[in-house]
Amino acid sequence: MKNIAIPLLVGLLLGACSGESGEGPEQNNQANSPAPEASNDMQNMNNDNPLLSPSPLIFEYPQFDLIRPEHYLPAFAQGMAEHMQEVEAIANQRSAPTFDNTLVRLEQSGRLLSRVSTQFFSMTSAHTNDALNAIETEVAPQLSAHNDRIYLNPSLFSRIDSLYQQRDSLNLDDEQLRLLVETHKDFIRAGARLSEQDQARLRELNGELAELGTRFGQNVLNEVNAMAVIVDSEAELAGLSSAEIQAAADEAESRDLAGKYVLPLLNTSGQPLLASLENRALRQRIHEASLSRGHRGGEFDNRALLSRTAQLRAEKAQLLGFNNYAEYILQNQTAPGVAAVNQQLADLTTPAVRNARQEAADLQAMIDAEGGDFQLAAWDWAYYAEKVRQERYQFDESQLRPYFEVNNVLHNGVFYAAEQLYGITFQERNDLPVYQEDVRVFEVFSDDGTTLAFFIMDMYARPSKNGGAWMNSYVRQSDLLGLQPVVANHLNITEPPPGEATLMSFDEVVTMFHEFGHALHGMFSDVRFPSFSGTSVPRDFVEFPSQVNEMWADWPEVLSNYAVHYETGEPLPAELLERVLEAMQFNQGFASTEYLAASVTDLALHQLTPEEVPAANEIMAFEERVLQEAGFDPSVVPPRYRLTYFSHIMGGYAAGYYSYIWSEVLDADTVEWFRENGGLGRENGQHFRESLLSKGGSVDAMTLYIDFRGREAEVAPLLERRGLN
Repeated sequence: MKNIAIPLLVGLLLGACSGESGEGPEQNNQANSPAPEASNDMQNMNNDNPLLSPSPLIFEYPQFDLIRPEHYLPAFAQGMAEHMQEVEAIANQRSAPTFDNTLVRLEQSGRLLSRVSTQFFSMTSAHTNDALNAIETEVAPQLSAHNDRIYLNPSLFSRIDSLYQQRDSLNLDDEQLRLLVETHKDFIRAGARLSEQDQARLRELNGELAELGTRFGQNVLNEVNAMAVIVDSEAELAGLSSAEIQAAADEAESRDLAGKYVLPLLNTSGQPLLASLENRALRQRIHEASLSRGHRGGEFDNRALLSRTAQLRAEKAQLLGFNNYAEYILQNQTAPGVAAVNQQLADLTTPAVRNARQEAADLQAMIDAEGGDFQLAAWDWAYYAEKVRQERYQFDESQLRPYFEVNNVLHNGVFYAAEQLYGITFQERNDLPVYQEDVRVFEVFSDDGTTLAFFIMDMYARPSKNGGAWMNSYVRQSDLLGLQPVVANHLNITEPPPGEATLMSFDEVVTMFHEFGHALHGMFSDVRFPSFSGTSVPRDFVEFPSQVNEMWADWPEVLSNYAVHYETGEPLPAELLERVLEAMQFNQGFASTEYLAASVTDLALHQLTPEEVPAANEIMAFEERVLQEAGFDPSVVPPRYRLTYFSHIMGGYAAGYYSYIWSEVLDADTVEWFRENGGLGRENGQHFRESLLSKGGSVDAMTLYIDFRGREAEVAPLLERRGLN
C-alpha cells in the first residue's frame, strides 16, 4: 500500500533505469523505537518550513529554492506524528468498517509524510551532501518503525480483514476491489498475522535492514568518487576526444590535482572510456579499480553489510512463511515463481554465452591481426569490440556523436516521438525553481491544450548524484487526492567543458528514450487511488513501458528528425544510418551475458537460507562460484554489477534484477504489434495509453497486457532481437 509504506527511496536509481513501484528498501524498524511525537514547539513551528504545507506552486511543484537541510527532520517528525494520529483514528473508530471509512481514509492519510519523504529521498539520490546523508542515517530507522506501527496494528488489520472477508458482498467496483485485495495482501506480507513474539523479531529485522541499506547506498556513492583513476600525463589518454581530455583535466582541477587528469567511474562494471583508450595498462587500471569497489577493505567496504543483509532477509522470509527471500519477493510479481525465473535465466544463458564466446574469438582475431602478443582480457573487450564494429560496419561511435546533440535528441527525438504518438506537447519553464543549475523543467500539455504534467530533466553526472539512470515522481497523480503528476528523469551524461555542445553516444540516446518511457507511465496515470498511480506496478512489469519507448530511438521517422549534425545541420548520412541499424545486434552476446550474470548472482544470493549465506570474507568467492556453475566466465565478461556495488539489490530490485529481461519479452512482442499496426501514429499511441499506460496498478499487470495486445506475449521476438534464436 504505497501511501502507507513510504518508500525509503522514491525512485530505484541504478542501472538502466528505475521505476518506483513494488517492494522498496526494507522499511521497518525496531520494536523499542518510540513513535515521534508532535511537540507544541513543532506544532507551532514557524511557517518558513516549506515542507509543512503543500507547495503553492502549480500542481504542488516542489519549492526547491526554499527547502534547506534543516527543514527535513522537523517535517519528518511532524509528518510521522500526523500520519500516526490519522491511522489510529481509522483503526479505533467505533463505526463498523466500511470501504470509505477504512480504505479510502488510509489512502488519504500521510500527506505530509509522503511529501517530505518524496522530496528528501529524491535529493539523496540526485543531489546529496553530508547533511542529507546524516539525516538519512537518522531517519531511515524511524520510518521503518513508523511503517511497522501501521502494518502491525491489530485493530487496523482487523478492519481490513473484515472487509476482505465480505468483499464479494460489498458492491465494490473493480478499482475498489483491487485496492482492498492488494491492501490486505500487503498487510499479511508485512507480518499482520504473525504472533506478537514473531512481530517483535520482524521489527528488529526490518530496523537493522533499513540501517544496512542506507549505509550500503552511501558507501557505493563514496566508493565511486574515491576510486576515480588519476592519470599523470595527457599522452596516456590517447584515443579520447579533446572534450573528454579537458573534462578529465577539469575534474582533476576540482580535486586540487592541477596538472593531472581524473577519470571518474560509473556504477556499472564496464566503463565507457575503455572503448576509446589506446593505453592497455590504463585500461587495466580502470577496469580493476571498477571491479574492486566495495570489497577492497577500508571504510566503504560493503561485504559485511551485504552478508548481514542477505542473512536478515532470509530470516525475514522464513518468519513470514517462505522458504527464502526470492520466494517472498516473487509472490508479488508477474513471474509465476522462482523456478520459472531460474529456468528462463538458464535458457537464455546458454545461447548468450555461446554468442559471447564467438564474439571473443572475433576480438582475439583482431588482436592477433594487429600483432598483439596477449590474450583478450575483460579490459580489452570494449576497445576491440569497437575496432571490430568499425571494420565490420565501417563506422565508429565518434562518427555518430556529432549527430546526437543533447537538445536535438530531447526535443526532436524523445519529445517528438511522444507528440506523434500521444498528441502531447512541451514548453520549457524557466520560472520554476530547480535544485541544481543544470536541471530543466517542462510543462506538458494534452492535445486539448490543458496542462497534463510537469517534467523535470536532470541530465548530467556529478559527484553528488547516484550512478545510473532513473525516474521518480515528486507528485503522483490521484483523482481521490486531486493531484496531477510532477515526474523527473535522471541521467548521468558527462558534462562537456563550458561552451561545448553535449554530444551523446547512441547508448545514452537509448537510455534517454527508456527513462522517458517511465515518465510517460507516470504522466499518463489516470487512477483514483494513489496506491495505484503511475509506475506502481509489479517490479517485473515496471520496465516494460520504458523498454517499449526505446523502439522510437531508431525508428526511421524519429531518428531522421533528431539525428542531425550539431554544427552543419546535415542529417545523419543514409549509408551511415543503414550501417548503424545493421549493427544493432552487434556485441549482443556480451551485453546479454553481463546482464544475465548479474541477474543470476542476485537470485542465487536471495535463494539461500540464513545458515547458507556466506560470511563477509566469502561473498566474492560465492559470486565467483555461482557464475562459474551457471556457465559464465567472469574473467572475460564480468557481471554488469558485482555484488558489493549492486545497488539494485539493496533496494526494490532485490531478487528482482531479472525483471529487465522478463519485461523485455513483453516489450519485444509489443514492438512487433506497433510494426504490424503502422508504427508511429496517434491511434496506436492512444490505444497503448488508454489500455495500459493510464491504468497504473489499478488492474492486474498481465490482464493489462492482454487487453492491449489481444493475447499473451510470445518470446520469439525477444530471441530474434538479441540474436539468441
